[in-house]
Amino acid sequence: MRVLAFALLWGLSLSALADAIPTRIAISYSIRSGALEGEANDTLEIKQENGTRNYAISSAIRALGLLALAQSGNILRDSVGTITEQGLQPSRFFDQRPDKLPRVSTFDWEKGLLTINNRGSEQQKPLPIGTQDRLSFLYCFAFSPPPNDGPLEVYETDGRTLKLVHYVVDKETLKTPIGELETIVLTKLLHGDDKLVRKIWLAPAYYMLPVRIVSTESDLLLDHMVTRISYGDASGLRLEIELLP
Repeated sequence: MRVLAFALLWGLSLSALADAIPTRIAISYSIRSGALEGEANDTLEIKQENGTRNYAISSAIRALGLLALAQSGNILRDSVGTITEQGLQPSRFFDQRPDKLPRVSTFDWEKGLLTINNRGSEQQKPLPIGTQDRLSFLYCFAFSPPPNDGPLEVYETDGRTLKLVHYVVDKETLKTPIGELETIVLTKLLHGDDKLVRKIWLAPAYYMLPVRIVSTESDLLLDHMVTRISYGDASGLRLEIELLP
């Protein structure tokens, strides 16, 4: 089984890759689902606290136009945790939909327990090493790159369940609003009655950040395409307004 513990890719060590990443990254996406439109804004922040590197990822998805009729209000997600030698180690994942109780996953790595609170319904499960949440998984490759080839297997939680998910790893040249990018593509394999599509394009030129994401969201297939990436530091000082190839 392959897990998220790959130390070398593109000639860079894991520690060199993780140390090079800016301490604040903001990414904007346009969203399409057929003729429907929306937007998403993600932020990754890294802070050093008491000798430990911590991360915080936040994501806000907003429907526009006709999509707002099917997806009213914002979808808010956040993931917080620590950065270890193996990559991101989540401590809490939060998923909030409009007019609904949140879904919260709490990671107790010392006890090896994952507590999932799905809108008030709580369950505990054994916590496998390398488990990621739905949001941290998108950004974990900036700290622990995917394999050059072959399949990828990782345990993921979305605040409802914990599943072992299989991805096929490939490469593709992708045209985006910020230029043509060489990307590593992760395509989720669907098994049984699983209909939740997920495909992720990672850009090595941009710290292995996700520049396109196609995923199922409330029975809609949403296509997120990067429109802007900005870098700064965790204090909020903007270092670069926009990055172009």
